[in-house]
Amino acid sequence: MVSHVRTIAFEGIETVPVDVQVMVAPGKMGMQIVGLGDKAVAESRERVQAALHASGLSMPPKKVTVNLAPADLPKEGSHYDLPIALGLMAALGAIPGDSLGGYVVLGELALDGSVARVNGALPAAIGANAMGKGLICPHECGAEAAWAGSEIDILAPRSLIALANHFRGTQVMSRLEAGMGPPPPALPDLADIKGQESAKRALEVAAAGGHNLLMVGPPGAGKSMLAQRLPSILPPLSPKELLEVSMIASVAGELANGRLSDRRPFRAPHHSASMAAMVGGGLRARPGEVSLAHHGVLFLDEFPEFTPQVLDSLRQPLESGACVIARANHRVSYPAQIQLVAAMNPCRCGMAGEPGHRCARGPRCQADYQARISGPLLDRIDLRVDVPAVSASDLIRPAKAEDSASVAARVARAREAQQARFIRLGMPDWTTNARCSAALVEEVAAPDPAGLSLLQDASEKMGLSARAYHRVLKVARTLADLDGQEQVGRIHLAEAISYRVAGNRLAHAA
Repeated sequence: MVSHVRTIAFEGIETVPVDVQVMVAPGKMGMQIVGLGDKAVAESRERVQAALHASGLSMPPKKVTVNLAPADLPKEGSHYDLPIALGLMAALGAIPGDSLGGYVVLGELALDGSVARVNGALPAAIGANAMGKGLICPHECGAEAAWAGSEIDILAPRSLIALANHFRGTQVMSRLEAGMGPPPPALPDLADIKGQESAKRALEVAAAGGHNLLMVGPPGAGKSMLAQRLPSILPPLSPKELLEVSMIASVAGELANGRLSDRRPFRAPHHSASMAAMVGGGLRARPGEVSLAHHGVLFLDEFPEFTPQVLDSLRQPLESGACVIARANHRVSYPAQIQLVAAMNPCRCGMAGEPGHRCARGPRCQADYQARISGPLLDRIDLRVDVPAVSASDLIRPAKAEDSASVAARVARAREAQQARFIRLGMPDWTTNARCSAALVEEVAAPDPAGLSLLQDASEKMGLSARAYHRVLKVARTLADLDGQEQVGRIHLAEAISYRVAGNRLAHAA
């Protein structure tokens, strides 16, 4: 007899149906698992046998063959334990075989028969819903899976015997409810920063348009403080964005207790991060920091201290909004629509250009340090701003600076204007000017005659590339949205061009 149980395999945040086929036939006693499984799948044999024994069932004195079809698709992870165990129980008649036909099953088994938490319950539930089936998952994953929709039938057992009793009709499991996480702690406020008015203005522009930002300044100037306060002025995640971010966090195992938060991600990896840690990869092609920052902020402090290979690996995600991880046996794509915020010192000693400081290596120190950042990567950064050291007069100033709530209100109005414009143009998936295509930005950010003349002169004198030209237009469009103006004017273009002056100095060094 052959029993069938439906489960899934993960390819990025997408799911692929897998048919678990269990056959009990005469032969030498034992269990064989075939179907291109990894080490965790091979070890399922021992966990399943121990869990069945703990639940009062024994292995039949026959040959048990488990096939994970399609056989040429790599299977990874421990979530195949529960479907294998249920398929074996159905083959032995311990549970009705037809009761499993309407479910997708995933879960890891402990040796005592309890069902342990696994990663990816949310994308699995969405995939099951797309197939018109319910979901059987561990109890700890039930609240997470419930976000897939109120119409999907979700069973979240604590143990294998509880699930068997449910199918026999002697125990009824209730559906867990989806819930938001507890209110996160308050974010740092912009009012804490004294001085640095030009940097705070650039931070507001970056938040309004989703633009990439680079801050250059000496140690202690407040670059990290500014970056840490960017989330406080960003709007909350929309329902669609929340679902996408949560699916990535679910696959990565970073969704705590199945409760979601509408706060945008803020990832700040150490500069020793490897390429696999940054863009994703490894043996199981897990999402990296870039994908975990999807619809949020990726903050890279000490920007030139990252290895050049890691920095250049960001060029493709910044341009396409996705991380494609190609391996010999499979290819995985993770979404990565991020806002890059970077901070760096002007040189290795950190004080180049500061009054009263003289570097022992001279201008070479600054040129060598800044040359660690490639020109093509700098070309993808819209805003470059110098952050000078804070003076004593700024620190003793009694008046408090503008708080994050006031700035966030202006940012929200600018983003609403952008979203309304893109919906009107038939591009509802675009939410910020930074995501606008080059062809469309020339239409929505067409400057007035004075602005066009300024843009032409600046392009010739600064040698702007085609990408830089369009990014200047995008920043100018954001500045006009902050001012509530439909027409991009000369003043908006002048400010947008000024944000590339510091970048040109870095590009010459690179």
